[in-house]
Amino acid sequence: MDKDRLVKSSKMYVLDTNVLLHDPLAFLCFQEHDVVIPMTVLEELDHIKDRKRDVSRDARVAIRALDEVLRDATPEQMLKGVLLPDDKRSSELPRGKLIIVNDHLFADSISGLPGNENDHRIINCAVYLQKQYSDAKVVLVTKDINMRLKAKGAGLHYVEDYRTDQLIDDVALLTSGYKKVPGDFWQQVGECETEQQGRDALHHVSRELVPDVFANEYLLDETGHFAARVVQYDDTHITLKDLGVERLMSRNAWGVKPKNIYQGMAMDALLDPDIELVLLTGPAGCGKTILALACALEMIIEKGVYDKLIVTRNTPEIAESIGFLPGTEEEKMAPWLAAITDSLEVLHKGDENPISSRNYIMEKANIQFKSVNFMRGRSIQNAVVLLDESQNLTASQLKTIITRCGAGTKLICSGNLAQIDSSYLTPLTSGLTYIVERFKHFEGSATINLNGVVRSRLASFAEENL
Repeated sequence: MDKDRLVKSSKMYVLDTNVLLHDPLAFLCFQEHDVVIPMTVLEELDHIKDRKRDVSRDARVAIRALDEVLRDATPEQMLKGVLLPDDKRSSELPRGKLIIVNDHLFADSISGLPGNENDHRIINCAVYLQKQYSDAKVVLVTKDINMRLKAKGAGLHYVEDYRTDQLIDDVALLTSGYKKVPGDFWQQVGECETEQQGRDALHHVSRELVPDVFANEYLLDETGHFAARVVQYDDTHITLKDLGVERLMSRNAWGVKPKNIYQGMAMDALLDPDIELVLLTGPAGCGKTILALACALEMIIEKGVYDKLIVTRNTPEIAESIGFLPGTEEEKMAPWLAAITDSLEVLHKGDENPISSRNYIMEKANIQFKSVNFMRGRSIQNAVVLLDESQNLTASQLKTIITRCGAGTKLICSGNLAQIDSSYLTPLTSGLTYIVERFKHFEGSATINLNGVVRSRLASFAEENL
């Protein structure tokens, strides 16, 4: 490797395998700094790429992306470093290099760790480079918390998590989908132009009142009467759709009425065909599933806006298997989607025979239980897609589902970031967190956080004391 080049670059990032599995193009995200890929990482990618698991696809994408950069390089150039693509940045800015390091040739400089462990080899590679290039900042980047602890214990000065794809630093900063304006909103409005569009009143107010709004964000004030939704906005003005708290609270879908303003805002977004993506977040028991299901049935059966309801969710092992028991896809998915059948029974508990009513409605609304595995390669037209427990999916898996939604399809994603079952995800890296932040400026999406919903006394007590 070119020692002078590394010293000039001041930073050298050594990537662990799990970083490339998390984001196959991660090596392109370090701007003008050098990126080091140990040979052990390439070996691990090679072992993973042929497995029949979802992560194998990411391994293959990473390998192809690395080959695209290194395809025409000689062995000497690969070891010295190949310039990374400029990624459409200014040609005046310096570019880092992608360097493949044969870490098997490095002497073992760490005692106390098992010699054949791949993690040990990668840590040893970073420690070796730190000693050889003392004027450069050598950083090991890994998603493995335990590996970060071991690396620091082995004497590595700089160890970091991969955070390029994290749009927020704290889940508490996650967009709630609504803002509470202090005081009386209309007392703060100076000039206001109002127009009538059918039954809706649209108000054009100054952007200075709420400078950081986004598409379909709801506004409330402290009077308990004002409620509006942002329809459009530019640098100077915001167009608000006047809703009013009483109007939101009078919403009704399949016999379900909102218990408070948060559920009212959720039902407003769910019942609006112009909003193609609705994201519902909040704790267990706050009504995410039953609201989504009631609104879907209202739009399919009563209003005839959509043709069917497709319900899906992640299954164990990161949505990679739905089991090998006999039965159809829907029969295998039924246990994982019991929340839907339970909610249907609640919606029809007043009927003479709730079970018969549930089965009739499932046929009438053409409710289909599908696996995430089989979403790729199809297009879903004129349907409501309910994606339950979406906090356990990655951004890549959510992209697969979102891109399947064809014309006239409404996607509802619900999830609780406090109940992530996947060992590979955290509230900050969850696909639900990612799309909530990424889609907040999309005019066809709305986010509602139902944290304000009063749950049962038992659930609330357990949340606070267990």
